Amino acid sequence: MGNDGQHIYDLNEAREKIRSFCLYRERSQQECRDKLYTYGFNSDTIEILLSELIQERFVDEERFARAFVRGKYSIKKWGRYKIKQALYPHSLSDYVLKKAFTEIDSEKYWANLMQLCEKRWPLTKGKDEFLRKQKLRAYLQARGYEADLVQEAMQEFFKG
Repeated sequence: MGNDGQHIYDLNEAREKIRSFCLYRERSQQECRDKLYTYGFNSDTIEILLSELIQERFVDEERFARAFVRGKYSIKKWGRYKIKQALYPHSLSDYVLKKAFTEIDSEKYWANLMQLCEKRWPLTKGKDEFLRKQKLRAYLQARGYEADLVQEAMQEFFKG
């Protein structure tokens, strides 16, 4: 008993496992709920365990969302759109999302975008410069950056 593929029927064992699951890194309520379903519990038991986790501060939606946003924009250099898409499966409220996005410092966000331009431009291939610029723009937008910011960043990058 106790492996991810097996059902855990003992409530205390499940309580300890889900706590250690939460201690590993910040978790959303949805992640914990999904994990508890793999333990074979019904919805009522899962909601009871989840409320215990929230009361004991093992799970905090706002803390999770802030850490998620901080990590994705600082480490992975993702833009707001991509971060928001990645948060969607966690079923967070608009209030929590709004609070989480305050973690993004606009100067560092701009610096990330410019850094991506500098790194990606030499790797971008195409028949002519126009095509290369289109590919760079598409790449930056795929990273989740807003179209107007991408346009502004590219103008500054190619001006200098």
